[in-house]
Amino acid sequence: MEYTYAALLLHKVGKDITADNLTKVIAATGATVDESKVKVLVASLSGVDIADKLANASMAAAPAAAAPAEAPKEEEKKKEEPKVESAAGLASLFG
Repeated sequence: MEYTYAALLLHKVGKDITADNLTKVIAATGATVDESKVKVLVASLSGVDIADKLANASMAAAPAAAAPAEAPKEEEKKKEEPKVESAAGLASLFG
């Protein structure tokens, strides 16, 4: 996770996302740097428009935040009723 955060931090401050820059940022946090993870991340982000991806990600999250919060209350009421019926069924078994 720290590798992704480091890449986002470099993007935010306008620096190139290179193996050297990522290594410096991760090392500055005190974490041990895995050079293979750094190389994979740099290769994965090559040619990716991070600003565009972040803009699309924030737009996709917006509808989820607007969902009504009262839907679970109705489901809870429905779940409580079968418990009473099942308890009555068990009582009939023991006469």
